[in-house]
Amino acid sequence: MKNILVIGGGKIGSVVADLLLDTPEDGGYCVTVADRSAALLADIARRNTSPRLTTLLLDVADTAALSAAMQGRFAVLSAAPYFLTVQVAQAAKAARVHYLDLTEDVAATRAIRVLAADAQSAFIPQCGLAPGFISIVAADLARGFDSLDSVRMRVGALPAYPSNALNYNLTWSTEGVINEYCEPCEAIVDGRLREVQALEEREEFSLDGVLYEAFNTSGGLGTLCETLQGRVRTLNYRTIRYPGHAAIMKALLHDLRLKDRRDVLKDILELSLPATMQDVVIVFVTVAGLREGRLQQDTYARKIYSHLLAGKMRSAIQITTASSLCAMLDLLASGVLPQSGFVRQEDLPLATFLGNRFGQVYAAEALAHAA
Repeated sequence: MKNILVIGGGKIGSVVADLLLDTPEDGGYCVTVADRSAALLADIARRNTSPRLTTLLLDVADTAALSAAMQGRFAVLSAAPYFLTVQVAQAAKAARVHYLDLTEDVAATRAIRVLAADAQSAFIPQCGLAPGFISIVAADLARGFDSLDSVRMRVGALPAYPSNALNYNLTWSTEGVINEYCEPCEAIVDGRLREVQALEEREEFSLDGVLYEAFNTSGGLGTLCETLQGRVRTLNYRTIRYPGHAAIMKALLHDLRLKDRRDVLKDILELSLPATMQDVVIVFVTVAGLREGRLQQDTYARKIYSHLLAGKMRSAIQITTASSLCAMLDLLASGVLPQSGFVRQEDLPLATFLGNRFGQVYAAEALAHAA
């Protein structure tokens, strides 16, 4: 069995641990969940009594303790807040341990790319839903064309039953959501790599009879801009919400200047918006280009709802994000992925991902899929 360290025992890290521990001993994992909250670790141990689970009280800022926690591990999985990502990656490199994370932060991923250049272990950032699975889908569709014109990627984690003015409930890291709404976004516009503003370029579309809006947010593209630069005219990523959400968030972030007081906004959102387990994840990708001399378009769409997984009810964002990270670890452990250096999500064929025991959660009934 592979010995895995999971940094962060919150909404996603705890589910990652449960999924890895739900594997048979042959080809399975031993998992240590590390967090700075003793209460959180105690709750994890209470809910999962597997003998292959251990917990570790750890503050990532303590470099000596972090280094010691890495020793003897096959891989470290960072489910910590985005601003701790680079510290964990640096410790993984020093310990020669494989590194995977969920970060959507562009600056952190660039720093990890530098760390991975001469690393003796694999560095696989952005292993979640978006960035992560969305890049695998987009790149897979793109391979079906002789030349590309446009790649449009849309993803949303939404309450199934919206009931407030924001039409939103907290299903993901609050810090991560705010960061996505504030930081510049990468895109390819008229064939050129550019930075565009978050919360801008709003559009509306209908899917399965429901009206949505989508707008620019940071980090969802992963490394796909770099991969497809020079090969596509238009490439962009936008977050899906119910109509009205973007206008309120722009008022909070810009008119009330909470962009400069993110801790205040975090408190407001967490005190005002209830969490929910009744959510839906939407994945909607369209790719257009030339095939046999004709301009054609292929579309991939999925809706994934909360359901039982590894014996417990999970939210859709927990299911999709944790399963993506576990799938990439599983593929690394089985030798499918490179064992050293920087590994991009989009290099993995979609069929290989969906064929994995963890990736199968995305193989539910499609709304539309033209391959």
